[in-house]
Amino acid sequence: MSGEILNIAGYRFIDLPDRDELRESFLEFCTNLELRGTVLLSPNGINFFLAGPENRVSDFIDFLESDVRFTGIPIKSSYTDYQPFRRMLVKRKNEIISLGLEEIKPSIFTGPHIKPSDFKQLLDERQDILVLDTRNDYEVRIGSFEGAIDLEISSFREFPAAINSLPDEYKSKQVVMYCTGGIRCEKASAVMLNAGFSDVKQLEGGVLGYFEECGGSHWNGDCFVFDQRVAIDHKLSETTIEMCFKCREPLSVEEQKSDKYLVGEYCPYCFPGQS
Repeated sequence: MSGEILNIAGYRFIDLPDRDELRESFLEFCTNLELRGTVLLSPNGINFFLAGPENRVSDFIDFLESDVRFTGIPIKSSYTDYQPFRRMLVKRKNEIISLGLEEIKPSIFTGPHIKPSDFKQLLDERQDILVLDTRNDYEVRIGSFEGAIDLEISSFREFPAAINSLPDEYKSKQVVMYCTGGIRCEKASAVMLNAGFSDVKQLEGGVLGYFEECGGSHWNGDCFVFDQRVAIDHKLSETTIEMCFKCREPLSVEEQKSDKYLVGEYCPYCFPGQS
C-alpha cells in the first residue's frame, strides 16, 4: 500500500429503468461519505470511479451491493497518497460508454472474455493472434502491448468506422482486444462480431486487470487513466506523465522539457501555429 487514499473503478451493463431515482440516493450517500469521483448511470448500466479513505470506500461498496443488481461487480483498486478527484459527481447518461449505436447492448450480447494469464500465455508462445487496442490515440501514445494494432481514433465513437479499414483476412483470425478497464471492449467486441469477425475475445479487466495479474510483461510504457494521476505503471503506481492544462494531452518527461511547453499555456500538441 503506497498511500492512504483508495481508488476504485467498476462497471456493469444492466437495465436500470429507475436511473433517475438512483442518482439522488447515490449522490446523497457519496456526498455524506465525502468521497470524490464520478458515478455514471444510464438506462443500460453503471460505471464508477471513486476515491477516499478505505473505510469510506468500503461503506460505498456495501451501499452499492445493497442493490442485488450491483452485487459482485469486479472492482479495480489502487492507492494514492492524495485525492485524485476534485469533486463528487453522479451523472445521468444515455450510455455509460458512448458509442452511438442503440443496437449494441452488452447486457444481451458481447464477445467472450479471455483471462489475463491466458492472454499472456498466448503472447509468451508467440501464437498467431491479432492484438487490437480500442483506446484513443493519446492513450495509445503513452503505452500499449507489444505489436498491438492502433486504430488511430480520437474518440470511441470512431471505432465502428475504424475497423472497416482492417484487412478482410483479419476477420478469420483470432483477435484479442483491450482497453483500460474492460468497459469499451464490451461494446467493441459486439461491434466486431456483428461486422463479421469470427473469433473476437476481450481482455478481462482490461490493462488494469492484466497489470494486477501479470505485471508489465509484454507491455511497453505506462497506462493512461482518467484522473489527476494521468498515468500509472504496471505496479499501479503514478508515473511522471503530466497533462497539458490547455489541450488535455498527456506529456512524457521529454515533452515536458520541450521549449514548446509552458505550464497552463501550451504544449507541443497545442503550441501556437501547430497544424
